[in-house]
Amino acid sequence: MRFVLASRSPARLATLQAAGIEPEVLVSDVDEDSLLAGMPDASPQQKVIALAEAKAREVSAQIGPDAGEAVVIACDSMFEMDGEVRGKPADAQDAVRRLRQMRSNHGTLHTGHHVIAGERSASAAASTEVHIGPMTDEEIAAYVATGEPLHVAGSFTIDGLGGWFIEKLEGDHTNVVGISLPLVRRMLLDLDIDITQYFNKLSYA
Repeated sequence: MRFVLASRSPARLATLQAAGIEPEVLVSDVDEDSLLAGMPDASPQQKVIALAEAKAREVSAQIGPDAGEAVVIACDSMFEMDGEVRGKPADAQDAVRRLRQMRSNHGTLHTGHHVIAGERSASAAASTEVHIGPMTDEEIAAYVATGEPLHVAGSFTIDGLGGWFIEKLEGDHTNVVGISLPLVRRMLLDLDIDITQYFNKLSYA
């Protein structure tokens, strides 16, 4: 079966590639704001799962008649801190505000996952506690000036420049990148799919 990643995230793609998977990439065009507006009382986990499911279903529809021969995986992430749930920042000023709140603090990164394999599907969310170290105003300004925080949930990454400021994780670190490898493996097993069949045949000297 084809292995399709329904995401434009380079971090998710790189995570799969580093783990021996070379997926096809198809991007959905889900109206995230409209979807979330219809579920104001949902928990962060419910929101990210709903977004992931919508993205997976749209990409599965893109594949068309051959969708029955594909495994489609979609993800969506949000960062929760002090009762506020955060996707991508609105602009640089918003990113600065968030990072000032986050320094010497901690929050939870939630990632929803949805897998479609033919007529079968599964949804689940993973949550990882993220502890951010102290950051000076100058460091925050320099980090935001790189543009990286503007394109990611929570305004930080662990696999890029943001990694300099993350001091501790409680939970799966790949979940913070945006796709929990152990969770995806378990979800696929529940659908009777062995992830190892997709491993690249790598040779090591």
